[in-house]
Amino acid sequence: MARKHRKHGPYDDFGSEEDEAPPPPVPCWLCSRPTGETIVWHHPVPKSRGGRDVVPMHPICQQTLIANFTNSELQRHGMDVEGLLADPAVRKFVDWVANKDPDFTATIPKKRR
Repeated sequence: MARKHRKHGPYDDFGSEEDEAPPPPVPCWLCSRPTGETIVWHHPVPKSRGGRDVVPMHPICQQTLIANFTNSELQRHGMDVEGLLADPAVRKFVDWVANKDPDFTATIPKKRR
């Protein structure tokens, strides 16, 4: 038997997605700049140390954290951004990257041992 009404709406509704504004960019957890095209979901407390929470970051910001801190140090800092920014190398990086484009990328020095 034929239905009186369509089960799904008309196909005209699919064109309305173009009118929607893109969502506002989320700020980076470390440098507080808006994120760009690439967002890295970083575990402030490493997964190997029991971390479950994730925060949005720029790839360059995550690389800086990995280059400057060990997993044990990151575990001690936890979700405390101010503790990480107290490190002179990280503070210098955040001050330097503050005026860069959200999608800016550069090479980061190797991990210090």
